[in-house]
Amino acid sequence: MTSSALGTVPSPAIALLRAIRVRQWVKNLLVVAAPLAAGRLLEPDVALDTLAAVASFCLASSTVYLCNDVADAEADRLHPRKRFRPIAAGHLTPPAALASAVGFAALSLLLAASTGPGLLALMIGYLVLQLAYAYSLKHQPVLDITVVASGFLLRAVAGGLASHLALSQWFLLVAGFGSLFIVAGKRYSELQTLGSGSGTRRSLVLYTPSYLRFVWSAAAGGAMMAYCLWAFRQPHVEGIRWEALSVAPFVVGVLRYAVDVDAGRAGEPEDIIWHDRVLQVIGVVWLVCVCIGVSGG
Repeated sequence: MTSSALGTVPSPAIALLRAIRVRQWVKNLLVVAAPLAAGRLLEPDVALDTLAAVASFCLASSTVYLCNDVADAEADRLHPRKRFRPIAAGHLTPPAALASAVGFAALSLLLAASTGPGLLALMIGYLVLQLAYAYSLKHQPVLDITVVASGFLLRAVAGGLASHLALSQWFLLVAGFGSLFIVAGKRYSELQTLGSGSGTRRSLVLYTPSYLRFVWSAAAGGAMMAYCLWAFRQPHVEGIRWEALSVAPFVVGVLRYAVDVDAGRAGEPEDIIWHDRVLQVIGVVWLVCVCIGVSGG
């Protein structure tokens, strides 16, 4: 791919900024889930530790993106969208990308350590697992979606560890099934749009649409059931049960996202979050219900 085909060649700083995928940092807001569900997010100490955990995950995820793009540069050049990524396009050299990744990883671990040993251990585990995925596990069917889903789950767990909050079994079930739903939907969309023989992701060869549809459908059902159990097991207070009311926008949001999965548009989950205005409204309604409920309103 020549520079003329890609337009003006960006500076190394701009290329690095594009390579760390700031738009995808929206995924790291999952870190906020645990303190939000516990109704303690606005406490100063909890808020600061949660912010540190979010920042740590942003840096760690960018570390993984850089290493992944170095490992996948050849395959990315065959992809209709990924071929424009800075490393695949030749705008950022692999040595520069890897050096930046080391710096981001170090800063991520320093931030994690500032909240305590629990989050530090989790971040080390996250980086090891995701780097193993980037260089090997991504080519193993089932293991690839399991590892990516674990990344979302670890984000949800990180908020509890950073803030020293106990995590309920219902929270973990919702986070786990929800993560699997998103990742299986991503693979399903990739299979629908790219096909198993595209050469851009080897694990797609061993997947079928019916199998991935089974996985994301089962995961969606598990997430909705676990959320209902959490909502209806909250302590009863006088007046409106806001946690119970939050079930409706939660289920509608899952069903709305499933429309994009079924249509093969969920290959980049962050694009749906940024561009689907209806889903954003549903998300705001759900968030309001949860916040009022956990605050005792």
